[in-house]
Amino acid sequence: MKTIVIRPLTFDLHADYLDFFDHRAFSDDNPNGPCYCTSPNQEEEQIKKMVSEFKSFGVKETLRKYAAEMLDRNLIHGYLAYDEEQSIGWCNAADIEDYVGFVPAFARNITCGKTMSIVCFEIAPEYRGMGIATAFINRICMDAKSKGYAAVEGYATLTEQRNDFDFQGPYHLYQKAGFIEVARENGQAVMRKIL
Repeated sequence: MKTIVIRPLTFDLHADYLDFFDHRAFSDDNPNGPCYCTSPNQEEEQIKKMVSEFKSFGVKETLRKYAAEMLDRNLIHGYLAYDEEQSIGWCNAADIEDYVGFVPAFARNITCGKTMSIVCFEIAPEYRGMGIATAFINRICMDAKSKGYAAVEGYATLTEQRNDFDFQGPYHLYQKAGFIEVARENGQAVMRKIL
């Protein structure tokens, strides 16, 4: 078993973030890619502007450019997973208020105090099924508690079987980590862990 380390994204890890999305994320032709996990932290107008540039500059190149700019402005938050010194996974997690349009509206109506949200996972294909998503959740909960958060939430896709669109994490992942369902709507469940 490999030793996987989870690290919060800091300025000195920005190159590792870009390297992960450049070379290992979606390397199995997952339909969610290419992606640099910018959308959760963008307002709708910025997303529209970015998409309008896809045809001129290429999708991956445009996404990377926006990600690099957002990293420089400290607008992307979350955690990287490492195998030795190579980044092999990403989890976008931050204060619920950092996600302008990405957290479901019905979830915002039922918060229970200061809330940390988990909105996206991407793990290199050869590392999936090794407990990395669980390791992300455990680290996020530990850090959120130490920062005075009341709860951590995830927004699980409700589906009978795993599919490529489970980027927000499947229901059973959160259950296994001690989260409970507090609401559901439109094929999505708010999974919450009180800290």
